[in-house]
Amino acid sequence: MRFQGQVALISAAGAGIGRATALIIAREGGTVVGVDVDPVALDRLTADVAGAGGRALALQADALDAAAVE
Repeated sequence: MRFQGQVALISAAGAGIGRATALIIAREGGTVVGVDVDPVALDRLTADVAGAGGRALALQADALDAAAVE
């Protein structure tokens, strides 16, 4: 497991490349901190990460909004 003991912060984690990356890291033993604007997509992601045996923390935020990420 190449990501065992590692934590990855992934923006746009709810869909597309961000989601795929999060799932790969989780399958390889890493913990995922996923950030996205879509809470439903984040719920799906955390469920899928858990289903893959990984750990995830979901944070709803808009990375383009400075106040949202302070």
